[in-house]
Amino acid sequence: MARISKEERKEGIVTAALKLFSEKGFYVTTVPDIAAKVGMSVGNFYNYFTSKDILAKELVMFISTYLGEKIQEINKEPISTQEKISAIVTMYFTIAVERPEMIEYFLRVYLSNREVFGEGCEGMICISPFVSEMMVFFNDGVECGDLRNQEFFSAFGLFMGYLGGMVFLAGEKILPEALNSYEASISENIYNALRVN
Repeated sequence: MARISKEERKEGIVTAALKLFSEKGFYVTTVPDIAAKVGMSVGNFYNYFTSKDILAKELVMFISTYLGEKIQEINKEPISTQEKISAIVTMYFTIAVERPEMIEYFLRVYLSNREVFGEGCEGMICISPFVSEMMVFFNDGVECGDLRNQEFFSAFGLFMGYLGGMVFLAGEKILPEALNSYEASISENIYNALRVN
């Protein structure tokens, strides 16, 4: 039997914790729950993460890096700003369907339990890879004349409000259609709200 590397074991903990935190909630999920899900002792868990709060912060950074890398790929593509918006919406909705624990964690744990993410995650520190790539997207859109030059957080809030709102509605089983069926209309709404008139 192949031996599991420390990095693979850590990745297993991250995956299990994401699922448990997003399904059960941060405070209800215990370290023994996470350890049991990956088949290790609680003592061994602490060899990887010294506390549940430290793990929680690492999960936010993991998600932010993952999303940031996906947006960076889109930013590098030689396509229009409108096509980039569509690609970002498609990417986000695809992750929400295929890896719902990632978006659920961000919406239900990170944004709802800010007291856990105070020290070490002040401001945008823990989500800077994602936010930085969104800044690149907006700057590129303004520079090529497609997007209005506006305060970043207004534009960012509008963009992410659409995405987060739709994913939340899908998660609550409120949407009458599958999430991906809204990609074109949401992309168009975001573009129309941000573009130069």
